[in-house]
Amino acid sequence: MAAIDVEGNEHVVTEHILGVVGSRVGEPLSREQLQSDVEAIYGLGFFSFVDIDLQSLASGAAVTYLVTENPVVEAVTFSGNSIFKDEELMKVVFTAPGNVFNRVFFRHDLDRIQEKYNKAGYVMVKISDVQVEGGIINVEIVEPRVGDIIIQGNRKTKTKVIERELKLKKGDPFNATILRHSINRLQGKGFFEDVSVGFEPGEEPDMTDIILTVSEAKTGRVGLSVSHGTESGWSGGLTYTDTNWKGLGHIGEVGFETGDNEQYWISYTEPYMDSKHFAWKVGFAKRKWEDRYYYRRGVKLLRYDDELKNIYLGAGRKFGRDEKYSWFLTLDWRDVDAYNFREQNKDYPNAKDELTRGKIFSVIGTVTRNNTDPYLSYSKGDIIDLNVEHAMEALGGEHSFTKYWLQARYYAPIKGLGDFFGTQLGDEDNPAVFAARIRAGFSSGDIPTASLYSLGGANTLRGYDSGEYEGTEMFLANFEVRIPVERAFGLVIFYDAGNAWNSPWENNGGSFSLSDLHDSWGIGVRVKTPLGNFRLDHATGERESRTHFGFGEMF
Repeated sequence: MAAIDVEGNEHVVTEHILGVVGSRVGEPLSREQLQSDVEAIYGLGFFSFVDIDLQSLASGAAVTYLVTENPVVEAVTFSGNSIFKDEELMKVVFTAPGNVFNRVFFRHDLDRIQEKYNKAGYVMVKISDVQVEGGIINVEIVEPRVGDIIIQGNRKTKTKVIERELKLKKGDPFNATILRHSINRLQGKGFFEDVSVGFEPGEEPDMTDIILTVSEAKTGRVGLSVSHGTESGWSGGLTYTDTNWKGLGHIGEVGFETGDNEQYWISYTEPYMDSKHFAWKVGFAKRKWEDRYYYRRGVKLLRYDDELKNIYLGAGRKFGRDEKYSWFLTLDWRDVDAYNFREQNKDYPNAKDELTRGKIFSVIGTVTRNNTDPYLSYSKGDIIDLNVEHAMEALGGEHSFTKYWLQARYYAPIKGLGDFFGTQLGDEDNPAVFAARIRAGFSSGDIPTASLYSLGGANTLRGYDSGEYEGTEMFLANFEVRIPVERAFGLVIFYDAGNAWNSPWENNGGSFSLSDLHDSWGIGVRVKTPLGNFRLDHATGERESRTHFGFGEMF
C-alpha cells in the first residue's frame, strides 16, 4: 500500500480513526485486514457508515476509508418514564450535547440507566428502543405496572388485612424490593407459616399480576413470663394472646401474674391505623401486689400491699397529609389502695401517708412521628413521641396534675459486624441492628405516688427492682446491639441508665441531672418460637443482678 487516508469525518480527528486500523503503508494489501479495519472503525461508535475506496497509483494501492459521522447530539430525551424524572436519569448519562453521538458510549449510558432502575428495585423495567433523529436521541422506557393482586390460601385472615400490609397497589410501578419487604412484613405478623409469590401476565401488555399464596398459622399463643432477683425472689405468669382474632388482625389478650406482683388483665386492640382507619384499644386490669417495697431514691422505707383497678379505652389515627404523623387519645380510670404496712424505716415514720389512695381519672394524648422505613422487614429510622397526661377532678377523679414526656427511638443496621467477628451474622433482610431509646419527663401539679414516673424492672431500667426510683422528673436511656446469629436465634448486648428526681417528699429537690444516673449492663438472648419472640436478659445493676424472661423486644 502506497497511501492510507480517511474521508467524511468532520469532528472525529483522522489520527484517532487511523489509530485503530491494522493496515500500514508499505505492507502488502490484504482484503481480510481491510475488512478488520472497517469493523474496527465502526466499533469506535462515532459512525453510521464505513466503506473503503481503493485507487491504483504508480507506487501501489491507495486506501481511503469513507465514513459518515453520527449526528452531533442536541439533546437526550426520554419517553415512558414516570419513576425517575428526565433530570434524574441524565445524571447517569455521560453523552452530552455538542458531541458526536457515540453508539458504544451510549450503550454504557443505557446500562447505567438500567442499573439505576435495578438498584431501586424496578427489575422489570426495560429500554425498548432508542431513536436517533437528527441530533435528538430519544430513549423509550417501558415501566411495568402491577396488575391484579390475587390472594389465595387465607381461610381465616380477611383479605383486606393482607392487602393493607402490601405496599404495592394495582397500577403502581412494579418494585421487587418493596414486594420482598412486604412479604417479609406479612411473615413477621405471625399470621402465616409461609408466604409465596408468583406472577402472571396482566390484562395489559405492561402489567404483571401478582399471585400471593399464604399458608396460615395458629395465632393463639400461650406466653410465660418469669423474673428473678437476688433480693426480690421469683415471680411469673401466663398470658393467652391471639394476634389475629377472627382474622381481623386484632389482638386479644388475657393474662395473670403471681408472686409479689399478682395481677389479672384483659385487653382488645386494633393496632392498624392510617389516615382513614382508626386504631383503638380497650382493657381492664386488676392487680394485688403483696410485699411491695416503697422507695425514696433507692432507700427502702417500708413494705406494704396495694391494689389497683384500671379501665382504659383509646383511639387514634394518622394525619391525612403526612402519614408519618399520628395521634392517639386514651381515657384512663384507676382506683388505688395501699394497706398492710410493715417493716417501716424508723427515720421516715410518716412514709405510709405518702402512698396513693383513691381514684385517678386522666386523659393521655400522644403525637408520634414515625420516620422508620415502611418497606423494610426490620426497624430502620427513628420514632419520636410527645406525650401529655392530664388528670382532672372529673368522672370520679380525685387528683389534678399534668405530666409531659418525650420519647425518641432510633434503629440503624450495623454493617461489617460479621467481618469484625469473622463470621456471617444475619442477612440482607435480618441484619444486626443498633437500637436506642431516650425518654425524658417532667410534670406540674400535685402528683400522687401512684402516678409518679417509675423506673426499674424489665421494661425500663433492667437490673433494678420495679419502681425502685420514682419522681416527678425522669430520664431514661436504653442502648442495645441486636445481633442475629441464626434465623431464629440472636444475642443482645445492652446498657441502661436512668433516674427519677424531685419527689414530692423532697423539699430541697434533687432535680433533673444527667450526672446523677443509675446504670446497668448485660447480655440477652432472643429466640423465635411458636409462642413468639422469647426474650431473656441478665442485667447487673449497682446492688444486684436480675434475670428477666419474657416475649418481644423491650422497645
